[in-house]
Amino acid sequence: MADERLLHEPWLSWAIQIQAIAQNGLAYCDNVYDIERYQQLRDIAAEMLSYKTEIPKDKVKSLFCNEQGYQTPKIDSRAAIFKDNKILLVQENNGQWSLPGGWVDVTETLYSNTIKEVKEEAGLDVKPQYLIAIHDQHKRNVPAFAHRVLKTFVMCELLGGKFQANSETLQSAYFGIDEIPDMHNEKNTKEQVLLCFKAHQSSHWITEFD
Repeated sequence: MADERLLHEPWLSWAIQIQAIAQNGLAYCDNVYDIERYQQLRDIAAEMLSYKTEIPKDKVKSLFCNEQGYQTPKIDSRAAIFKDNKILLVQENNGQWSLPGGWVDVTETLYSNTIKEVKEEAGLDVKPQYLIAIHDQHKRNVPAFAHRVLKTFVMCELLGGKFQANSETLQSAYFGIDEIPDMHNEKNTKEQVLLCFKAHQSSHWITEFD
């Protein structure tokens, strides 16, 4: 959803709930007539999103109605890596910056996924230390996805390595608290980066969560 105003529209919440009910029903139902009804509910949810956003229904279905099993939020991991009191950011292909990270793969834990994403995007070896925060993307980041996303921020110890050319990022650099560049707000905001600074400066950090 590219428009922040859409996040506060009640119909979006209704469409998300209808889609979740339909997906959960399809996961556990074995009655052919009920399966047909749940599939119809899923189509209605997709039509609602398509009608209000002008995104083609087929594309909405591929993004919004493409999973099986019980509906749960997706998890995104972001690494906070400090050196000389500056934080590491990577530059995305669109020119904006973000903390290194990405979707938690089904074969990974939060710990191992954080290590993997940092290596892929920044070329660095790190050791995750503690969880800074768990944020609800719908509340913190714009634009947001129609499905729920939990964004995790992990403090990491830098072990070594250096940036390597890759398909996801253009470069990496360290920034001071007053030097934060234009952020890719879908992935993380300036406020979330500042929260990482706050955690770094604390001797007894308590995980923040929505």
